[in-house]
Formats: sequence, structure tokens, C-alpha cells
Amino acid sequence: MPAYHQRFTGWLLAAPALFGLLVFVAIPFLLALILAFTNLRLGSPLPVEFVGVDQFLRIFSDAAFLRALLNNTVFALLVVPLQTALALALALLLHRRLHGRVLFRTLFFMPVVFPLSLVAVVWILIYAPGPNGLMNHFLSTLSLGAWEPRDFLHDPYLALPAIMLTSIWQGTGFQMLILLAGLQAIPDELYEAARIDGAGRLATFVHVTLPQLRNTLIFVVLVTTILAFRLFDQVQIMTHGGPRNATTTVMFEAVQAAFGRQQVASGAAMCVVLFGVVLAVTLLQRRLARHTRELP
Repeated sequence: MPAYHQRFTGWLLAAPALFGLLVFVAIPFLLALILAFTNLRLGSPLPVEFVGVDQFLRIFSDAAFLRALLNNTVFALLVVPLQTALALALALLLHRRLHGRVLFRTLFFMPVVFPLSLVAVVWILIYAPGPNGLMNHFLSTLSLGAWEPRDFLHDPYLALPAIMLTSIWQGTGFQMLILLAGLQAIPDELYEAARIDGAGRLATFVHVTLPQLRNTLIFVVLVTTILAFRLFDQVQIMTHGGPRNATTTVMFEAVQAAFGRQQVASGAAMCVVLFGVVLAVTLLQRRLARHTRELP
């Protein structure tokens, strides 16, 4: 097949995905970027004007937005490593020749299939206050009655960790599946060579498994970081940003500003800031990964 036929076939196969990225990602972001430099408000009789960086200066002087940015950062710093470590442990477990591992794979991956709205409602029931709530009853039994019942979703100190636990439970299966595919792609010859050299399980994991999973782990961490900063559904359904802004996120604040307070330009500016943060984190992770790859 001529080279230009191959290129044409490649572009033709990529066209649906590229069209989706253009319509649902590129164009909305450009629109948000343009609106972020205006004073657009829904229902306002005043004409739309170009205000420069005033919207960005205003949101960075807003305590609620700064708290949302802090919550997002804390959420990502805790959820990403914990979820990745748990997914890797499950992937290593299911990579073994265990009886019923197909069933376990299905069970671990099943939460990923469920809609986030359904997952949030189920965990609201689990976090029900009082001694009859499932989580309170479990912790009371585990501590032999020492645990006092808490209202998790209305406690400023427990609400965000509760959402973290929900997100880890719901998203670990996705990471596990990707890491499991990465484990299955590692050649058996490498493990045989390690056994011949007398390497134990820990040495084999450190010197064979982890280096071979490097690219897979980078991909998993990048995707999980992006999803962590896009946190919205769980907050909207489970806590509505409360209590006392303990669980508010940048996406939640942007939606509230644009559709709750009808400050479309302000919400657009928050989305642009969120894009910048995610882009900076992604570039930093790629740079660190490149330095790691270049080490002897």
C-alpha cells in the first residue's frame, strides 16, 4: 500500500476521535477562554465588555475559590498515590493463578461501570449517621464499641476523607485493569532470568516488575490526576460543597458561579485556571518521568 494511502487510512480511522475532541473539548475550552476575559452574566441588561484579567484577579481574591483549589490539591495528593498503590496490589494479586480470578476481576471492576450518581447515593446510605449506619456500625464493631457514631458527610473534618474513600472505591478497578494488562505484557523470560540469578520476590518486583510497568504507571497516574482535579459529581450529590466549604472543588465552584450565581465569565475563568493547573501537573509528571528514564 502506498504511503499516502496509509496516511489517509490513519486519518480516516482517527477522524471520529478527532471530531469528538474538537467538538467537546477544543471548542468549549476556546469559548471558555474568550468568556473569561469578559463580564458576561446571565440575565444582566448590561452589554458584554472585555475586562482583561479582572475576572482572574477577582477569583484569586475569593476565599471560596482558594479553598476549593486547596481541597482539589489535597484530594489529588492523597487519592492518586493511594488509589494507584491499591490498584497495583490488586493487579499483582489477580495476575497470579488463583481460583476464581475472573470472578474477582469482575467484582473489582464493577464499580467503574456504575454511574457516579448511583455510587454517590449508595455511599450516602453507607455514611448514614447514627449507630445503625453501615460505616458507623462497622467501625463500632471493629473497635469493640469504642467508636462513637459520626455524621460523616456533615463533619468538616470527615466529609472530604469520606468522598476520598468513595472515589478510591469507585476508580480503583479502572487502574487495576490497566495495570493488569501491563503485567501480562511483561515477558516471562525476564522473571525466569531473575529466578536463575537468585532474586527473591521483592528484588524481582523492584528490578523487573516496576521498571517494566513504568510507562503504564505514568499513564495511570496522569489519568487519575486529571480525574482528581475534575471532581464534581460526588461533591454535588453527597455534600453540595459543605459543610463550611470543606468539600467544595474548583469544578463545583465554577458550576455554582456560572449557573447558580449566573456569573458565566467568572465560572469560565475558574475552568481556565483548572485547565492550567492540570496542564502544569501533567507536564511536571512527564518531565519527572523523562528524568527517571534518563538515569543510568
